[in-house]
Amino acid sequence: MTRRAAEIRLDALLRTACDVIVQRGLANTRTADVAQAAGVSQALVFYHFATKERLLAQAFAYAVEQDLARLDAVTRSNAPPLTKLRRMLRLYTPAGRPMSWSMWIDGWAESLRTPDLEKVSRKLDLRWRQDLTTVISDGVREGVFECPDPAGAAWRINAVMDGLAVQLAVHERVISRRQLTEWVRLVTARELALDPTQLD
Repeated sequence: MTRRAAEIRLDALLRTACDVIVQRGLANTRTADVAQAAGVSQALVFYHFATKERLLAQAFAYAVEQDLARLDAVTRSNAPPLTKLRRMLRLYTPAGRPMSWSMWIDGWAESLRTPDLEKVSRKLDLRWRQDLTTVISDGVREGVFECPDPAGAAWRINAVMDGLAVQLAVHERVISRRQLTEWVRLVTARELALDPTQLD
């Protein structure tokens, strides 16, 4: 197998592993499940990952990198701060990515017991808050937002989004996607002295 073919196969295995983890959960995912879903031998899975723990950690890291790539596309754009903020809120809330949120909730729970997963999940959590802080700070500097504490506002906005996203993903019909979006918009608007309609 050429190096390029091996990289393509590894990428496909990681994508498949993410799909299996979403369906079965981190704790219930076996290497045999991933091999079967990918249509390869279990020996090939072990060739790439050596252990189940390494497979799960790398699959979770792969999911993180996909989310960070989407975040980078927003933060590195030349869009004004308000546009970046709108895009970040849409990207983070689970309205468009319920499968991804299932994996994240599972990952947070497993992070209590698995140091490698904790490091990976912390990386994405902190990046979201840092990038949101930067966007808020840029908006304050340009006179678009009013906020004396951009870092604190970023943490509070993220905390509300995390809490509501967990409720939406775990408890069916407790809240709607529409309610989640409206409440996140309301909290963000209050933090940044905006009219909620500006975040539509």
